[in-house]
Amino acid sequence: MPTPAVTVSPFVPGVRAPAVLSRHPYWFVVRQNGLLVRAAGSEVALPTRAELERLPLELDGAHYLGRLDGEDCFVVDADRAQLPAGWPAEPPAQLPAEWELRGLRVLYAELGEELFAVAGRALQIATFASTHRYCGRCAQPTVRDAVERCVRCPACELVSYPRVSPAIIVLVRCGNDALLARSSRFATGFYSTLAGFVEPGESLEQTLAREVFEEVGIRVNNIRYFGSQPWPFPHSLMIGYFADYAGGEIVVDGTEILDAHWFSSDGLPPVPPKLSIARRLIDTWVEDVARGR
Repeated sequence: MPTPAVTVSPFVPGVRAPAVLSRHPYWFVVRQNGLLVRAAGSEVALPTRAELERLPLELDGAHYLGRLDGEDCFVVDADRAQLPAGWPAEPPAQLPAEWELRGLRVLYAELGEELFAVAGRALQIATFASTHRYCGRCAQPTVRDAVERCVRCPACELVSYPRVSPAIIVLVRCGNDALLARSSRFATGFYSTLAGFVEPGESLEQTLAREVFEEVGIRVNNIRYFGSQPWPFPHSLMIGYFADYAGGEIVVDGTEILDAHWFSSDGLPPVPPKLSIARRLIDTWVEDVARGR
């Protein structure tokens, strides 16, 4: 089964902002895991620096992300600003009413894939900065490193990097059918592939076999890599696989997984949206069945 083609990202990451900024930088303002946008019908726009200067935000302390198509990108953590508790639902007088705080998931269609990916990076870096203001070993205030994406403790010299949590996600096949499950976190009727976080001391393949058995009680073999996707909910790296059914009966754990069934490619339940690697796994399987693979 072919893996997706590797494409070169138009985003170039960076830590230190250049001396001369691009003409129209992107500003990602994060609050409560949402993103500040200006809504106009079905379109949204990110704020400009001039618009943000009307608010009590620490723009000079913004984190530089890098460049997207030649435009510099910054993230500002609005949770630390002196803003009304209900902002932007109750915006201060400096902001027009069309500003909204929207969750990142719902912005995929409006932002587009490239800008959505940078927004996900922005959210993770803002979360990292917020949760690492103090040293985890000696509790002293940390300082931001000027060269690397990390914080350092000036007292005990502990260095902390942004957390990335690897997780496997797998579509299990049995002939032309595939196993899809409904998680306790999903809306009613929504089914997806199986997934789980890697534990210390495990390989990705061991994680896959363990998670599948724990969640639905079956064994798998013929594990093959599909692709990966950064997933900023909150800081995951999803590593996608296909695997084949090797034995056992479906028995859901009742905690993580509430229901699971074998589905044919022409009888699918509601599945994840196209932004997720789970959907790409499902779409690739449907195409392979249509081609007789």
